[in-house]
Amino acid sequence: MGLRVVSLVPSTTETLLSWGVDVVACTRFCEQPQLAHVGGTKDPDLAAVIALRPDVVVVDREENRRDDADALVAAGLRIHVTHVRSLADVVPMAAELAEAVGIVVPQFLPELDATAQFPQITAFVPIWRRPWMTINGATYGSSVLAHLGVVNVFSDHPDNYPVIDLDEVVARQPGMVLLPSEPYRFSRRHAGELVARLPAAVVVDVDGQDLFWWGIRTPAAIGRLRDVVFATSPDQ
Repeated sequence: MGLRVVSLVPSTTETLLSWGVDVVACTRFCEQPQLAHVGGTKDPDLAAVIALRPDVVVVDREENRRDDADALVAAGLRIHVTHVRSLADVVPMAAELAEAVGIVVPQFLPELDATAQFPQITAFVPIWRRPWMTINGATYGSSVLAHLGVVNVFSDHPDNYPVIDLDEVVARQPGMVLLPSEPYRFSRRHAGELVARLPAAVVVDVDGQDLFWWGIRTPAAIGRLRDVVFATSPDQ
């Protein structure tokens, strides 16, 4: 009988289910309505998790809070911590995850060239509004874009998730604005706001899960992002 797992990480939940792992509960953000939900990533129902008596609880260093992980450990549960900041981390982190839940899975991500595969373009990637926030180069999403040849205009920022204002974006003159569908759900009104400030930039909607969720979806996600971004690239 396999291990019983609670996953508090949406991308990991997706990957574990694709591997046939017995995921007994997940967060409401995991988009798995057939599974029991135990709160959110930042506000899990710890009592519900403990009551399930899982063999392993999967958490992520950025998705989840350290206090919650510590509380689960204090309750006698075993946790497994993931932390993916680049494409290079995906395969080893997936192997560690598989070992933690007691399975062996084949490598699902082909070796990736370090060199960009396409002509370079520059992009601004907002992830929140009020305040405006973005990502720097030390994040998984930025790594995916860099692999495709997309230069994140805030890649040099010292904060992983910097709070910025639109004046700073204008000053960096991105050729594109990539509007992800999550974690913030941007609307056409927000796109219009950005177009007004960045009239020379092409604004493109992208799947936030493809950009920010790592794991079993990564190979196909790279292809989908490539198709969307370069179908509307200002260099095309």
